[in-house]
Amino acid sequence: MRRPTRFAAAALLALFLIPAAQAGGGSALPHELAGALVARHVSPAETGAVVLDLATGRVVFAQNAFRQFLPASNEKLATTYAALTGLGPTFRIETDVLGDGTQSGTTWQGDLVLKGYGDPTLSAADLRSLAHQIAADGIDHVSGHVLGDESWFDARRAGVGWKREFYLHESPALSALIVDRGWDGREETQPALYAAQLFRKDLVRAGVSVSGAATTGLAAADAAALAEVESPTIASLVHYMDTVSDNFTAEMLMKEVGAVQRDAGTAAAGIFETRVLLAAGGIPLAGVRMVDGSGLSIDDRWTPVGLARLLRTMWLDPDLQQYIVQALPIAGVNGTLWYRMRKGPAHRFVRAKTGTTDNSSALSGFVGDRYVFSVVENGYPVWTLNAEASQNRFAQVLARAAKSG
Repeated sequence: MRRPTRFAAAALLALFLIPAAQAGGGSALPHELAGALVARHVSPAETGAVVLDLATGRVVFAQNAFRQFLPASNEKLATTYAALTGLGPTFRIETDVLGDGTQSGTTWQGDLVLKGYGDPTLSAADLRSLAHQIAADGIDHVSGHVLGDESWFDARRAGVGWKREFYLHESPALSALIVDRGWDGREETQPALYAAQLFRKDLVRAGVSVSGAATTGLAAADAAALAEVESPTIASLVHYMDTVSDNFTAEMLMKEVGAVQRDAGTAAAGIFETRVLLAAGGIPLAGVRMVDGSGLSIDDRWTPVGLARLLRTMWLDPDLQQYIVQALPIAGVNGTLWYRMRKGPAHRFVRAKTGTTDNSSALSGFVGDRYVFSVVENGYPVWTLNAEASQNRFAQVLARAAKSG
């Protein structure tokens, strides 16, 4: 993609730095929006916002639009874009049973390997299905062990820059092989081993005896494919991730992008590919720093203009629009917006991604088919209820303007 000239870049910067009162062409709307953002204990200097006309890209309002902010879960918008463009809406994630050895009559001479490829939805029911597939293959005995192979991803269980308490509380342990999100009455810290143990029990219940124990290991390069299950589509995973703001799904998808596109199941590889995809889509990356897929990291940074441009890019792409629109919570109806904006013009009219940590509160999304906006408010700590109230007011003003104009 050709870089903008120095003059063009300067002109674009000037466009976004015009005072808020001038950005709407002299209308009262920018003044109302600026007023809506004023909130007790929420610093104007730590508040960034931008509104773009969806059709034209014209700036309707801007306040600290190019400033870097902790994005909280608005980071998931970049993960959404990477998953939909780097993997594709119909892509499904496999979990396989591989045979390391040979079949002799009804006996598998060797090990069975349960290999995960990063499915965040892998369930105990899926393992039962795999066990029954093995039995249906005519195998009633395994002479070796059952191995859990999680090598598709790296061994990091948490994201870079996460607070200590986020591990297992804000996200299960990250692994390419994890069943029921690593929950068995407690949070599993060795998910691949736990998966192998469950699978061995399911094999026995399905009529397949196993001589060896369940442990972890790697599948041989020439291991035979014996059974498989698949995740829901990426479109479905993104819908769930954004609607409820699920950190675990976000981190798993970011590593999946890295594994598929960069041959490295790491957050770093996924983020590298994400930046490549964002740049190719024309999303401005100045001031953007990503170190995880969920936005939990204290090292993540986004600009309001970057988030708004990202959303507008997805809106204008006929291959992506339906997926981002369906994934975002609806004001006063579902997901993380079910309790907000339950009345007024924004109700059922605004679709937006929330973001909440101790240090950040954010809301970015669409106002009907008229506007795209992003509001990000930081603090140490941030006053979440006050910030959310200001975001609600901001969205209500925009919704009223969209419906009247």
